[in-house]
Amino acid sequence: MERLTQPEEDALHVLWTLPGGGFVKDILEGLPAPRPPYTTLASTLRNLERKAFARSEKLGNSYRFVPLISADEYQRRSLGTLVQQHFQNSYKELVSFFAQDDKISAADLQEIIKLIENKKPE
Repeated sequence: MERLTQPEEDALHVLWTLPGGGFVKDILEGLPAPRPPYTTLASTLRNLERKAFARSEKLGNSYRFVPLISADEYQRRSLGTLVQQHFQNSYKELVSFFAQDDKISAADLQEIIKLIENKKPE
């Protein structure tokens, strides 16, 4: 999966909140201050389109942008890439890293174990 810049990711996060997609103006309004210039955001959205994270459709003189990937799928792919690149493709190594760095408690781990044990087969 191609990596996104922070402005691309920010724009995608706003796109996910807009049912049916949105125009540059809509996305600009959804971004926190300080907002980028309109033309900069338009270029960012074109980059999302080039990277196949969004598509555009021309409506009159404007383009409406629609995400091509859901927030859940993006999160899943991003985490998968992180685990592959930094933890030898092992989620166990990821959890171990957080445990050693005191970022996850024994109680958290017990809760994770319960989630795994109670997971319904697909």
